Amino acid sequence: MGNPYDTATERTSILGPTLRFKGELHADEELLIQGQIEGSITHSQRLTVCGQGTVKANIRAQVIAVEGTVEGDLQADKSVQIKETARVKGNIYAPNVSIVDGAKFNGKIDMEAAKRAAGQVPHADSQNPVVRPQRAAAATTK
Repeated sequence: MGNPYDTATERTSILGPTLRFKGELHADEELLIQGQIEGSITHSQRLTVCGQGTVKANIRAQVIAVEGTVEGDLQADKSVQIKETARVKGNIYAPNVSIVDGAKFNGKIDMEAAKRAAGQVPHADSQNPVVRPQRAAAATTK
């Protein structure tokens, strides 16, 4: 039997309830936040803001689950889950989003962002209009 902590995907880090962190947080293992974080979080696995956790940061991760309080944008490659005890103020960018009845959410949800980042769906707005190729006029000769 190998060491269960041989790869980052098999580890879990817990930032306990008395922890207060300010700055840029980067992690490659599953992360549970029970304390207070302020700054930015970039994560390659699942990130959970537990019920007692408070985060004032933009979060980027594969999967984001919120049970506590988050003020900032959430960007997930796979999914964002907002639980009934959560309070979220910020925008959500993910291909799959679930918000459980009872959760408090103030922001917008963009479920096409991941596809746009991969170049699958064109995005049109006033500053980046979609340009569609025009059919060339048929040439006539005499």
